[in-house]
Amino acid sequence: LVLRPNHQLIDRRSFLAAAAGLTATAVVTPERLLADPYAPHAPGLRMYDPVRIRGRVVAGGRGLVRVGVTDGRSVVQTDDDGRFELLSSTDRSYVSCCLPSGHRIPLNETGTARFYHAIRPNNRGEMGALFEFERLDESDERHAMLFMPDVQTQDSWEMERFHTLSVPDARATVDELAGRFTFGLACGDIMYDDLSMYPEYERGVRRIGIPFFQAIGNHDLDFDGPVDEETTRTFSRHFGPRYYSFNRGAVHYLVLDDVFYHGTGYIGYVQQDQLRWLAEDLAGVEPGSTVVVCLHIPVQGTRHVRDGQRNPAITVSVNNREGLYRLLEPFDAHVLSGHTHENDHNYDNGVHEHVSGTVCGAWWSGPICGDGTPHGYSVYEMDGEAVRWRYKSTGLGAYHQMRAYLPGADPQAPQELVANVWDADGGWTVVWYLSLIHIS
Repeated sequence: LVLRPNHQLIDRRSFLAAAAGLTATAVVTPERLLADPYAPHAPGLRMYDPVRIRGRVVAGGRGLVRVGVTDGRSVVQTDDDGRFELLSSTDRSYVSCCLPSGHRIPLNETGTARFYHAIRPNNRGEMGALFEFERLDESDERHAMLFMPDVQTQDSWEMERFHTLSVPDARATVDELAGRFTFGLACGDIMYDDLSMYPEYERGVRRIGIPFFQAIGNHDLDFDGPVDEETTRTFSRHFGPRYYSFNRGAVHYLVLDDVFYHGTGYIGYVQQDQLRWLAEDLAGVEPGSTVVVCLHIPVQGTRHVRDGQRNPAITVSVNNREGLYRLLEPFDAHVLSGHTHENDHNYDNGVHEHVSGTVCGAWWSGPICGDGTPHGYSVYEMDGEAVRWRYKSTGLGAYHQMRAYLPGADPQAPQELVANVWDADGGWTVVWYLSLIHIS
């Protein structure tokens, strides 16, 4: 669903058809094509041609079997020699590979993960794609991820804060995780609308010194795109596909695009082509496995409950989340997000949803998020299929997980001792002790 300026909900197909009438991007109806299939195309009409992609996935010159390769629509598996053939079309931008466990993550020169090729067919509508990997010397069953939502810098002053505060802190955390294969994931709103600053984020990635993946957020868009798919041009030019998957150890990771831009704003929504791709991707994952889904806007969260609302707002939740839940049912699924600048845990439909505090805190205007969480990021440590997590406050120790306030600090509870335990989940027990000292 999308939202009109007058707040009426309409279906996505109707919206795109309406948008086509208002822009240079034309949509042809089946009736029009059938009436005169050989008529010249109208100005601005986009027609797509098939592209046959043949390639191979190798490590040390040897083919890797059963590795997923996709154009974001279809998924094929490599054969015993690592070869694949994928029938795509010119409306798809990238062919990507589901990075196999036990291998290094290839990098762009900027330090971000490289697992894709641009789709550029020759004059016969064909192209080749070679994915080369290097085997790790050690197992990646024990690995870690720095989950960093909402860097969200909008000017040079904020970017300098990122470089002087966040980057050294993340570098120190990587050092503390020595012995674990560690990578990072910037989960949306990497920028605050000024996408020309992406190179400065990439400079920070190089300084942190680990491979980084990226998800797209609502402030990472080209707002002049006539349809949602064209609002990710700059993001993709830097980081590749807007949704994809990869493996580390025994964990299957998915990065989704759940930001649907409708011309005057956005809602949380995972488009149908993405859900179809997700179903194909998960078909190759063993049921019961640990699956970690990373997306910018929370699937549901509990903010609406705390605010006394019956349902979450359409800009802070995935509005078609039931489809996502159904696809994740067979797995031990964790869904990781940012966007709301707070820490939150939600358990619904068998999924554990983690909403993380943000790198920028309160949009770099202060060192805390809206719920009192210090600005920072989350650290996930994986041992086989077991997942552990903690929140890392920037500039503070790894075990800095709460703040306590004396009675009188909260006007709504003037007699109460107040503790803000910002990343407590359903498995935590919070206890306080009172020591009485008798002086004779």
